[in-house]
Amino acid sequence: MSSAATNRVTPWQGPGLILLAAVLWSTSGLFAKSPPLAEMPLDQRGPVIACIRAIFACLLLAPFVDRKRIRWRWALVPMTIAFAAMNLTYVSALTRTTAAAAIFLQNTAAIWTLILGVLVLGERFEMRNLVAVLLVLVGIVIIVVSDWHAGQLLGNGLALGSGLAYAVVVLCLRHLRDESAPWLIFLNHLISACLLIPWLMTVREVAGPTQWAVAGLMGMVQMALPYVVFARGVRAVTAQNAALLTLVEPVLNPLWVWVFWGEEVSLKTWIGGSCILAGLVARTLWRSSSRANQVVTTVT
Repeated sequence: MSSAATNRVTPWQGPGLILLAAVLWSTSGLFAKSPPLAEMPLDQRGPVIACIRAIFACLLLAPFVDRKRIRWRWALVPMTIAFAAMNLTYVSALTRTTAAAAIFLQNTAAIWTLILGVLVLGERFEMRNLVAVLLVLVGIVIIVVSDWHAGQLLGNGLALGSGLAYAVVVLCLRHLRDESAPWLIFLNHLISACLLIPWLMTVREVAGPTQWAVAGLMGMVQMALPYVVFARGVRAVTAQNAALLTLVEPVLNPLWVWVFWGEEVSLKTWIGGSCILAGLVARTLWRSSSRANQVVTTVT
């Protein structure tokens, strides 16, 4: 059997792989709030986990990079910096607010991408997208107002920041659509790790072997492996369907944390999260048919 036939993804395998990737991505809260990592000091926990996670993600992703397709582009600079910011702020948010609030607020990235596309890139704004934007904004207000106290407020702010940073990453990836996706994904994690390693060396006593093992497993299972699975599954799934299937992640994330670690989520957070998810679904379904029916080929 030829290698091409071996690597072919059938139409029914594609959605399954996308769902598997979403399930793996959804374990971020499960890892970040696990007892071994929760033992670390709160003010250092987020950066330490973010750094170790990125290091181990790099180790798993490195073999998938085709050296012949590595090349320099100036757009790599803002992309990698934004990804590093997203990695740090999201993981830190997980340590300072509920997993539900963190993942719901980070998923506002799709709306920030729409807004930044209009303001920065001069893209045309379709009025039907206004409903999606308003739904997401209502969801943000509900979550932030319901958690209006010091610890949660900081965590929610970091989560919103991670969504904005990820929106910048998405805009950069649009510009870099002709580049090798494994190379871009690896580089993002590499720069993210490199920017935090000097700081990590100053607080080496914070993370012991157990913390390194758990955070390292998080980097491989929750960050790197889903990208590999997603890259394979997305070959046989339209962009619209892939976007809808990955919305499983923000739903499962808080459920894992509740089942395993007993973290309760307020009703208002669920209501706000539902508004955000509704806005994302509306945004996805209302894309022009020409874009919605394209098969994603940028992550291969």
